[in-house]
Amino acid sequence: MIALAIIIAGLITLMAVGKSWTPKLGLDLRGGTTVTLTARNTSGSGSVDPNSLQQARTIIEQRVNALGVGESEVTVSGDRQIIVSVPNVQQDQLVQQVGQTAVLRFRAVYAAEQVQPTAPVPSSTETSAPTPAPSGEPTGSASAPAPSESVNPATPSAAPSGGSGQVPAGNNRPMANPQLPAPALPTAPPTPSAPRPTEPGQGTPPDKALDWQPSQADQTDFAAFTCGDPQVDVSDQPLFSCSREGDQKFLLGPTLIEGNQLSSASAGIPQNGIEWVVNLQFNGEGSTAFENATRALAAKSDPMNRFSIVLDGKSISAPSVNTAIPGGAAQISGGFTQQSATDLANVLKYGALPLAFDISEVSNVSATLGGEQLQAGIIAGLIGLALVVLFCFAYYRGLGIVVVASLAIAAVVTYACMVLLGSSVGFALNLPGIAGAIVAIGVTADSFVIYFERIRDEVRDGRSLRTAVETGWRRARHTILIADAVSMLSAVVLFILAIGSVRGFAFTLGLTTLIDVFVVFFFTKPLMTLLARTRFFGGGHRLSGLDPEHLGVKALPGTRTRRAVAAGSRV
Repeated sequence: MIALAIIIAGLITLMAVGKSWTPKLGLDLRGGTTVTLTARNTSGSGSVDPNSLQQARTIIEQRVNALGVGESEVTVSGDRQIIVSVPNVQQDQLVQQVGQTAVLRFRAVYAAEQVQPTAPVPSSTETSAPTPAPSGEPTGSASAPAPSESVNPATPSAAPSGGSGQVPAGNNRPMANPQLPAPALPTAPPTPSAPRPTEPGQGTPPDKALDWQPSQADQTDFAAFTCGDPQVDVSDQPLFSCSREGDQKFLLGPTLIEGNQLSSASAGIPQNGIEWVVNLQFNGEGSTAFENATRALAAKSDPMNRFSIVLDGKSISAPSVNTAIPGGAAQISGGFTQQSATDLANVLKYGALPLAFDISEVSNVSATLGGEQLQAGIIAGLIGLALVVLFCFAYYRGLGIVVVASLAIAAVVTYACMVLLGSSVGFALNLPGIAGAIVAIGVTADSFVIYFERIRDEVRDGRSLRTAVETGWRRARHTILIADAVSMLSAVVLFILAIGSVRGFAFTLGLTTLIDVFVVFFFTKPLMTLLARTRFFGGGHRLSGLDPEHLGVKALPGTRTRRAVAAGSRV
């Protein structure tokens, strides 16, 4: 029991050091967002390859983990759906990160115009101007809708040396192609143009994309295009795209580089630098394509010296190019904050999915509903605990104290472990986890029942109470270990085979089973040994639970002998 006290004191000390006194709660208890994604082939037809779906699930899971939240779940449902559940994340933020499920592409910019946003900016960007938007766009002043971004070779000494290409000044003016006539405002609804191809194969391949020039029909359609109009991102066709804030629209050429040619992306501050940048690294094929693209773009003027990074039809970044960049290593700079640089790097790193996805459903569990479920779970646990305590005192009488004390110690250790696991590895308690903790009440009580029944058997065999407590323990502990081993095996199998929140039940059940073994060995048995030495319990008081009638004998063997000897000495 001294070792038990030291261990409990150690757990409480760790909680105090980490200043963590409450466990993390899961999605169903504290609120969060669930997004259902439905997969489709990029060609728009045919079945979904299961291997591609699993690969997409892994990439989306990496995106979600980059948000830094506990108990995030990314699971495959059926033959074409992926369900993403993340607690304590705003709905707009999760949809913005996870909803970007199209193939990542790099396209040349041919025209750029400032426009009025057609929809309210997401809540994450509705705050004051200095607040960074979790979008991957560099944050600038509130009056600069077109932040200056540039891409340079990723070397400490590779700063532009004043070549012909200049960094855009971000002067709030619409950036139009100087080689194209400025589109006039239409005085009447434009005549619908011919439908554009929705599948690749009829346009310009990547190796000829730099030679592409927009037609008069492209310019007319671009003038009539407004942010929010549906667009199909076809790799070999031009694309009308808007920034994610909806304050700029771009006329983009066919794809120059596919996202799967980008091998890595990271955010950081370069050596001897003071501003955050996004580092890009392309593979061999992508390095050649990127060098050719940057050489051609650097010779042009703004905005045609820019390329757009397109994901899900949105331009998440459109940096300018000042010089040709060989080697496939580059840096995007331009007023980034740590948050915006990290978000852009995550989107680039995990953006190239093998499938396209549609957001089928977005549901949000409010904190109020989560609180009600937590309250219901606590009430259920208290009811179960009360029933167990009443039964123990009714059947075992005074020995009910042993059960209650064992449950209390198990509860303290379990609570401390959940708090520490939440702060260290991100374990989050959910509703099935509470169910597992409730089941643990029965597991702990069952261990005592096994022990008590063995004591009863030993007394019936003629052993004294103190001897029965010790010999009964030697036989009962094997049964207790086997029972807990079965429970632990069930928890392990369920944790491996189950998905989603059911794992919370399996994990909590396994944790509480281990704690039950610890408590019964280091607390229940030593406490029984101490109680057997007291007059109330060891003497077989009728309310102790160890009286002869309750043990199924006429008299306690050792007590009867001592009483007879005492009576004979008085005579």
